[in-house]
Amino acid sequence: MRWKQFLTVFMGILATVVVALILGGNAWGQVKFKTLHKFWDKGTIDGYPHAPALILDAAGYLYGTTATGGAQGYGRVYRLTPNSDGTWTEQVLHDFNMNDGADPRGNLTFDGEGDLYGTTAYGGGSSGCYFTGDCGVAFKLTHNSGGSWSESVLHVFTGENGDGSNTDGALIFDGAGNLYGTSEWGGGGWGAVFELTPNSDGSWTEHTLFGFDMGSDGGYPWADTLVFDAAGNLYGATAYGGMSGCSPRGNGCYGLGVIFQLTLNSDGTWSEKVLHSFTAGKDGATPTGPLVLDASGNLYGTTFWGGAHNGNGNVYKLTPNPNGTWTEHVLHQFTGGRDGGAPFSGLSFDAAGNLYGATTQGGKYGYGVVFKLTPTSTGGWSYQALHSFRDTSGAYPEAAPIFDAAGNLYGTTNGDGTTTFGSVYEIMP
Repeated sequence: MRWKQFLTVFMGILATVVVALILGGNAWGQVKFKTLHKFWDKGTIDGYPHAPALILDAAGYLYGTTATGGAQGYGRVYRLTPNSDGTWTEQVLHDFNMNDGADPRGNLTFDGEGDLYGTTAYGGGSSGCYFTGDCGVAFKLTHNSGGSWSESVLHVFTGENGDGSNTDGALIFDGAGNLYGTSEWGGGGWGAVFELTPNSDGSWTEHTLFGFDMGSDGGYPWADTLVFDAAGNLYGATAYGGMSGCSPRGNGCYGLGVIFQLTLNSDGTWSEKVLHSFTAGKDGATPTGPLVLDASGNLYGTTFWGGAHNGNGNVYKLTPNPNGTWTEHVLHQFTGGRDGGAPFSGLSFDAAGNLYGATTQGGKYGYGVVFKLTPTSTGGWSYQALHSFRDTSGAYPEAAPIFDAAGNLYGTTNGDGTTTFGSVYEIMP
C-alpha cells in the first residue's frame, strides 16, 4: 500500500514538472522550428553562407549572401520567396566573379528604392593587399523593372596601408545618403571605419574616418555593423586591442576588444572615445557581434569569449552615465552547456523589449542555440533557450535572428562543413 501511495505521489509530481517544462512560463515555451533552405557546397554551386544575418522586405522575402559557391565559386546574393504550400524558393540575384568582388560575408542593406548594398572581403582587382587582387569592394544591386538585378561596384579597396581590406561587414546609411562601414585591416594598420559619399555622376568617394592601431583604441573591427545614435555618433566594436601601450608591432600583445564611439568634429574629422575595454573576466572578451541601441541610448552586445564560465562569453549592456563614462552590466553569462556558449552574433529586439540572439556552441546537442532574454521586474533578465540545433538541421548559427511582422524569427546557420553546409531557418512561437 505504501509503495502504491508513493508511486501515485511521485507520478503526480513528475507530471507537474513535465508540464512546467513544456509550457516554459510563456508563449515561447513551445516553438516550431522549420528549415527553409539548405545550402550545399560539395561540388555544387548553391553556396556556403558563412552565416550573415538575413534582411526582410515588405513583401516577406528574405535576402542574404553566401561566402562561396555561385557560378564562379566566389559567392552570391540570393532571395528566398515564400510559396503558398509553405515551401520557399531560392532566386539568385548575383554571382560574384572576383573582378566585381568575392566572398560576401556581411549583412545586406536596403535603400529607399529597394536596391541592395553590401561588401565583399576579397576581389576587385586592387594590388595593394596581402593577397593580390583580394582587397574587397563595396557594391550595389539595382532592382530592374523586369525583375532582374544589376550589380555595380561602388568602391574597390586598396589594401592594409590604404583605405582598407577585408571589408566583410554591413554598410549603413545616414540621413544624407552616405554609407558607413568597417574594414578588418587598413587605415594604416588594424582596421578602419570608412564613409562612402555619392557623387552627382553616379560614382562614390571613400573617406577613411578612423584607423585603429591595436593599442588602447582597439583593433580589428570584426563586429561588422556600425550603429548611429540620434545625435549622429557612430558606435562599434573591435575584437582585439584595448590594452594601453600594448601594440603587436612592439611586444606581440593584442588586447581583448573595445566598444568605441566616433564623434564628428566641426572640422569634418572624427574623434574616437573608448566606452569599454574588455578584460576576459566576467565582463567578457572579443566582441565579434554588432551592437544594438535602445531608445534610451543604451548599447547591447555579446562577447565571444571571456565571462564567468570558462570563457563561454556573455550578453552585456552598456549604459551612459551623466559624467560621460559608460557602465557595463552583464545580462547573461553562458556556461557552454544547454544555454549555449561562444555567441558570435549580435542581438535583436522584439516590440516588447526582449532580446534574441544565437550561440555557436552548446545547447542540447552541442551545435548552438537561439535564445531569448526577457527583462524582469527586479531589473534582471531571464534566459530561455528557444531552440537547440542538431547537425542534421543546421549547425553553428553565427548571426542574430530577425523578426517578421507576425513575430516569427528567421536566421542562418553556418554548418559544420562536412555534414551540413549552412541553412536558413524559421522559428515560430
